[in-house]
Order: sequence, then structure tokens, then C-alpha cells
Amino acid sequence: MDLSIFANPDLTKAELSRIKERAADTNITLMEVCGTHTVSIARYGFRTLLPHNIKLLSGPGCPVCVSANEDIDTAIALAKREKTIVCTFGDMMRVPGSSSSLAQEKAGGADVRVVYSPLDALAVAKENPTYDVVFIGVGFETTAPVVAGAALQAQQAGLENLSVLAIHKTMPGALEALVNDPNLKIDGLILPGHVSVVTGIKPFEFLAEKYQIPGVITGFEPLDILTGIYDLVDMVIDKKPAIKNAYPRGVRDEGNKHAQALIEQVFEPCDVQWRGLGLIPQSGLCFRPEFAHLDARRRLDFEVEATREHKGCKCGEVLKGQMRPEACALFDKKCSPQNPIGPCMVSSEGSCSAAYRYRTIS
Repeated sequence: MDLSIFANPDLTKAELSRIKERAADTNITLMEVCGTHTVSIARYGFRTLLPHNIKLLSGPGCPVCVSANEDIDTAIALAKREKTIVCTFGDMMRVPGSSSSLAQEKAGGADVRVVYSPLDALAVAKENPTYDVVFIGVGFETTAPVVAGAALQAQQAGLENLSVLAIHKTMPGALEALVNDPNLKIDGLILPGHVSVVTGIKPFEFLAEKYQIPGVITGFEPLDILTGIYDLVDMVIDKKPAIKNAYPRGVRDEGNKHAQALIEQVFEPCDVQWRGLGLIPQSGLCFRPEFAHLDARRRLDFEVEATREHKGCKCGEVLKGQMRPEACALFDKKCSPQNPIGPCMVSSEGSCSAAYRYRTIS
């Protein structure tokens, strides 16, 4: 397939015109709940190109951003342990905890390593048998199967010095919390493309069935996003909510059954804290009892300092769609990618990072 068609300027302009005509003067608020969508929307300047009566909000689609401060502080506490190696994805390095970050701990002598896969952490554990090796497992349904597969490999290999700080989260619970927020009016949702590759459409059907809110799974090219927006506008105006898959080249309706089975084999749902959204029941993935020996929280001794939030940081409000990043008093003043106060400015998928990077066109 020639993917350039999805970035064709003429087709993009035509789709914008079609949206404007269909929306007419109806005020419609949509939310994208994927960090990659947030970046694409900012990059293409859609907030200024769309009709004024269509409002786009950014939601909790950045896994690093929604990690609670307590989770960041736990990762930092593990890095401070003697004879411990912490392996993490790069986005986690500079996220500020209550008084430090993994990057600061590394600069102070802690053994913190950036890896590209949990399988890299397995290799580190094999090479350092006298050290406790901890992988920071962060992400949504997209990364959980890879961590689950690595956990199975670690168990089969009999690696006794590897554990995982599992702070995975699942998207449906967060969406239910958002649509139940009385202070937030959402007419439709641009659903996450990457997550849906694993989950398929079924986990999101409750939005239309229970809450009468339509959702569209889209890709990340300009035409993908605009087609999804048109479908949402169409369903909102016709009052016919449904969950549509507008990304069939990447997402099967049933999702990836093998990845789903891996998650179910290793993890079970648990209650977890989300930055900005608070405690959401059954929205996390914790190790099943038979994999408890891989759970860093259960296996290792460490002490986490008292958690505190950073004064003035509005990352939580941004993640809930209650404010745009530019409305935060710290944005591009005290808080920037060079000096981040909150995780939304650190992660490449963060709303604040995207707004900063593309602020001249969005």
C-alpha cells in the first residue's frame, strides 16, 4: 500500500472542507487519547485548521505522563539500592519525582541503563548475576505483551536476579473515568491506534452502549485523523453512537489474540493511581501470584520517600483535558523540555512537549 495517499494535501483539504460542511454551526468537543495522535494533531496544526466550533482536547494518552509521582519515586528508590541495576525506557529518565529523577540518580553514581526492550534487561541480568536487575515496566496494552513475554523467558531461564516494577495501565478504565467527570463534556473520542492493535474494538464498545459516546480508531497520518474526526462529527450530529475502526490497515476488529493471551497469562487487573485521574479500579496490570517472584515491589527491600507534587505543575489538569498546556503558568517559563517540571513536558508523547515543539502552528 502506498501510504503517501494518507498525507496527500489535496485530499486533506477536501476532508477539512467536508468536516466544516457537516459540522455547520454545531459545537462539538472531541478528545484524542493517544500520545501519538496528540503529536500528529499538533504537528499538522489541526486545532487552527478545523472549524472554530470543533474543539480538540488532549487526554491521558502518554503512559509516562500518567504514571503517578509515587511510581516515579519507587523507581528512584530502587535505583538508590546497593548492588542494583535499573533498566528503563529513555522517556522515564528525566521524569521528575518528588525530589530527584532517574537521570539525577545516574549522575550521582546509580547504575541506571536505558534499554529498548525488556529483553535487554534479561541480558543485563544474565551478565550481572550478583546484582538485582530491575526493569521499569511502563506503558499501556501496547507494551504489556512484550513485558509478559520477557517475564516468561526469565522464568524459563531461571533468572533469580531479575524483577519488574510493573506500572502498566489499561485504557478503558481511564476513558470511563473521563466520561463520568461532570466537569468535562466529551462528545466523541479519537481512540488509540497503537493500543487497539492489541485490544481490538471490543474493550471500547461500552462507550457507545453505556454512555452514548461515539469513538473512532484512527491511524496517525493527516487523512487518518481527519477521516476519524469526520466520522465522529457525523455520529454526534446523527445521534448514532458507535465504535468504528477507521484504521483497518493497522487494526483488526478482534485485535491481536496472541498478545492478549500473553497479557492474561502473566498479569491480572488491579487498582492503580493515574496522574490527574486518581485511583481507577481495575485499570492496571499487576503480576499474577505465580509470577510474584518477578514483582520488584514484593521481592526487594527498599524505602520510598514521602511523595509530593510539584507546585504549580498542571500536568494532571492537562491529562484530563481541563486545560491546554499553554494555559499553565509554568509553560515555556519555568517548565520547558530543557528544564521539565512535569512529565507532560518530558515525554515525546506528552501534551506539553508537543505544544512546545509545535506552538507556532498549533
